[in-house]
Formats: sequence, C-alpha cells, structure tokens
Amino acid sequence: MTTENCETVPLDAETRFTELLTLAGLQSLQVKQTKQVISYLELLLRWNTRTNLTAVRDPGAILQRHFLESIACAQALPPDIVTLLDYGSGAGFPGIPIAICRPQLAVTLAESRNKKAAFLHEAARVTGVSARVHSGRAETLSEKFDCVTLRAVDHMEQAVRSAAGLVAPHGWLAPLTTRSELAKIQSSIESSPGARFTWSEPVALPGSDQRILALARHTGN
Repeated sequence: MTTENCETVPLDAETRFTELLTLAGLQSLQVKQTKQVISYLELLLRWNTRTNLTAVRDPGAILQRHFLESIACAQALPPDIVTLLDYGSGAGFPGIPIAICRPQLAVTLAESRNKKAAFLHEAARVTGVSARVHSGRAETLSEKFDCVTLRAVDHMEQAVRSAAGLVAPHGWLAPLTTRSELAKIQSSIESSPGARFTWSEPVALPGSDQRILALARHTGN
C-alpha cells in the first residue's frame, strides 16, 4: 500500500491541540504530556496507512474526535482509582490518553486483534507510558480493576456485561457512549446475574451534545 495520501501532523499541532483543550473547557496538559500526545498522533497516522485503526484520517479531526473525548474521560474519572482496564482498546482510545494524563494509574490495554495489539505495544513504547498490553480477549484476564473503560467496541451491550465482571468491588464501569444508547446499556447491566451497579449522572463529552461518559459504581454486593 502506498502512503501518497497519508496525512501528516501539521507543524503547529502542539499549539492547535492546546487551543482545542481550552475551547473544550478541559484542563491544559504539561509540556511532556502534550509531546506524548503528538508522538502518539504521528504514530497513529503512519500505521493507519496500512492498518485500519481509525476511519478518521485528518489529524485535526483525530485530535478533536478521539483525543479530546479520551482526555475528557481521563479528567472526569474518579480520582481514587489505581488500576484501569481499557476493554477492547483498538487504537488505544481512551486508554493511552488516560495513561498520558494520569501516569500514576496502572493501565492495561486489552485488544484481541493482533495488528491492533502490535500497534498498542508500539504506541506505549513511543509515548513512554507504562501501560501494559494484553494481546487477547479481556475476558481471559484473571484480575479485577478499579475502573473499566469501553469506547467504540463491537456489540457494546454484550461487551459491557462482560466488562462489568472485571470491575473490582466498589470499582467503576465507564463506557463512553451516547445518550440514546445509555438506557440499553443500563438495562443490559441490570439483567446480568450478580452485577450490581449504581449509575451516576453522565458526563458530557466535547464535540457532540450526544456523546457522554457513563459512570456506574460497583456496589460490592
């Protein structure tokens, strides 16, 4: 496959990214974190020419659609979590931006598709984040996590039920979804045997009045 149509990161990407954060009402990042974001974007664009990581090709659109939403998620997640699983991580959203924004978290990126798992390994290396990549189905993990995120996974309702089983007692389930899909997700969780969660008010995500971060806390029962 040729790379003639490969998008490249504009020279003012760091400045533009900082402006986007401000416009979205998000906290600014440290200089190191901003450079990690741009390194991740550059890698994503290179790999996207041969591996379908995202249908969005324009660098600015990727920053707005994928990065801002993931960073908003990172900033909205409860402050007391220590371990986090990004279920079906794909191209690494929101897991890698979370690892960039909150380096104190032990982040695991679960991805069963080999090419995307390989990309996640490279993205973790290039950005320098300490995220661990689980190259397999998340359901095969034996541990439980303080928080489990999901974004743009296949069969979301089924995936959320599976992800709920990986949340530690008093931990958080955090799907990034739409307002119109939230009721289906909540119903799916409530129908799962042994799963008891209390839902908080959804957090609006930048870029769309429909996109939200849904937060549900495991009751420990």
